[in-house]
Amino acid sequence: MPEDRLSRHRRLVEADHRHLWHPFTQMQSWLAEEPLVVDEGDGVYLVDTLGRRYLDGVSSLWCNVHGHRVPEIDAAITAQLGKLGHSTLLGLASTASIECAEELARVLPRGLTRIFFSDAGATAVEIALKMAYQHHQLRGDAERSEFVSIRGGYHGDTIGSISVGGIDLFHRIFKPLLFQVNQAPQPYCYRCPLGKRRATCAMECAGAVEEVLERRRGKVAALVVEPLVQGADGMITQPPGYLRRLRELCDRHGALLVCDEVATGFGRTGTTWAVEQEGVTPDILTCAKGLTGGYLPLAATCTTERVFESFLGPHEAQRTFFHGHTYAGNPLACAAAIASLRLLRERRVIEGLPAKAAALADALRPLAEHPRVGEIRQRGLMVGIELVKDRATREPYPYAENVGHRVILEARPLGAILRPLGNVVVLMPPLAMTEAQLRELAGIAGEAIRRATAEA
Repeated sequence: MPEDRLSRHRRLVEADHRHLWHPFTQMQSWLAEEPLVVDEGDGVYLVDTLGRRYLDGVSSLWCNVHGHRVPEIDAAITAQLGKLGHSTLLGLASTASIECAEELARVLPRGLTRIFFSDAGATAVEIALKMAYQHHQLRGDAERSEFVSIRGGYHGDTIGSISVGGIDLFHRIFKPLLFQVNQAPQPYCYRCPLGKRRATCAMECAGAVEEVLERRRGKVAALVVEPLVQGADGMITQPPGYLRRLRELCDRHGALLVCDEVATGFGRTGTTWAVEQEGVTPDILTCAKGLTGGYLPLAATCTTERVFESFLGPHEAQRTFFHGHTYAGNPLACAAAIASLRLLRERRVIEGLPAKAAALADALRPLAEHPRVGEIRQRGLMVGIELVKDRATREPYPYAENVGHRVILEARPLGAILRPLGNVVVLMPPLAMTEAQLRELAGIAGEAIRRATAEA
């Protein structure tokens, strides 16, 4: 190994430990470990400062779509750099943001025509909450000031998005800062909070949402949900028909349906949007992560003409949506998004996903019999492997054992970067991974689990 590479690696590690505070990371543990420092990307691989290559098993936090260093996206950003780096959308229009909105509108569920840009999934959700609230206020329905969300949900880390979130580990410490939200039980079939069994359940989790809407009749502005999969709480997959039922309940009770597709959008569940699989069009849809192919921060809150028209009026009526972000519709990010959306279409990426999802499922099937694997949950290329201390009783691993972290450390020398959610090992690869690479990733995950739990 060349000394200059090793010296550079050590210098970067020292600087990291001296200055950086990493998100969702216990820094005392981090400072005691030798970090993996990513230096380059190459297709669906990441390369560290020591030259080692790894399959990007979590799409660089669920956002990479076509791989790294994609020539078409690189060229689009470079071309935009030759024109304009940034210009505001407050009182001005820009070519890139207009063309990006056009491209996005082409693939949105039917009826979603209006696009409000921001810079991250959490900000997109904040916008959705304020938009839904103000929509009802402007229509003279002032009583509709409340929200309903699902326990186990994750919608970002701003105060509003935490308020509609439902993961105690992340959110309970901030409870005094949050606004009150009506929460319904989580549709977590493996550990049903209502004590039901999958084989005989009548989808009581959806019935519980109906009870909340009935109890707060006339007061709910919107129901906020991650469609098909609750990502950050461990890839919790919803029972078939659940989302369709929520749409019907919102229609019946006059509440807007907000679907947070930040994690599930752009093919992750096997279709462009998760809502497609249940024939649902939400009143508001949020997206981010994969919008630019995983290149640059860009988010969108997408809604209907009906919601949009609530905000129209003469200047003196003050019906304006008083919300905005400095980098909303940033031209560089929009250029990346345009290129990514075109690649999805031109390469027929979505059409190729069923075969890839099937290959991944097939490769994971032997792991389902492992004594420390309680359940494997999959929708498209979103996978959660829940590890348990005791398979028969479903006893979870204690938090202190940090079993998920042990798994990802075992996966690195085998050639893959993974990230756990507690006791759940997540696989969420770029859509560009081949079937062979997906099988390799599944094999690495299985071997890492076997090694990490061998003495448990």
